[in-house]
Amino acid sequence: MSINFLGVGLFHPLLTPYLALHIPDGFLSPSVSLFTWIIAVVLIGFSLKKVRGHYAERAVPLMGVCAAFIFAAQMINFPIPGGTSGHLLGGTLAGVLLGPWAGSLVMAVVFIVQALFFQDGGLTVLGANIVNMGLIGTFGGYYLYLGIRKAFGFHRWRSMAIAVAVAAWTSVVVAALACALQLALSGTVPPLVALVAMLSWHILIGIGEAVITVFAVGYIWRTRPDLLYDPPHSVNTFVSPS
Repeated sequence: MSINFLGVGLFHPLLTPYLALHIPDGFLSPSVSLFTWIIAVVLIGFSLKKVRGHYAERAVPLMGVCAAFIFAAQMINFPIPGGTSGHLLGGTLAGVLLGPWAGSLVMAVVFIVQALFFQDGGLTVLGANIVNMGLIGTFGGYYLYLGIRKAFGFHRWRSMAIAVAVAAWTSVVVAALACALQLALSGTVPPLVALVAMLSWHILIGIGEAVITVFAVGYIWRTRPDLLYDPPHSVNTFVSPS
């Protein structure tokens, strides 16, 4: 990957491994790693409790299909000007399809498999990678999407598309911001360098995330709207009322 922003090139060997948001081992301080692990474990624990209490059995196969799709989609990179590339994160997509709780479990499984079997991201910083690339999208992205969709017309595709696009793009940018702050707090790179490098690229990468997410959700909207966590009109959902 090539970076040439405001002196970022000086730190090119350090920044190159995690411009795609997968942080390797050794790039976060023990305290920052522990803090992100606590956040990840707590939210995953709540997610497990919610899924056990409110999800019917037919949701489980959909979770598996969603995990497989996101895992495969993350392997496909799209080019970004300047010689680098981006790929789908999928947190907002998982939240829209499964809700924030089941979506969080799906994203956690995806990143655990990537770290254990593909060495994509470190094990000691797995909590940070799950928070940044998964939970920010499944929780933050989902509730942002839901608020926008309600504001513009819950049962209209136009409002759905706007909500999905804005939430998907925002989730990527916020994930990049969180990653940059973690690296800065760990003393890995200066704060300004981390912020400029991460945000400059991920503002563009977020556009790709928005396009892919809208396309995937649009296909389901047209073919099986009942599979959406918040389906339009009176279509039944697989989640029982809480």
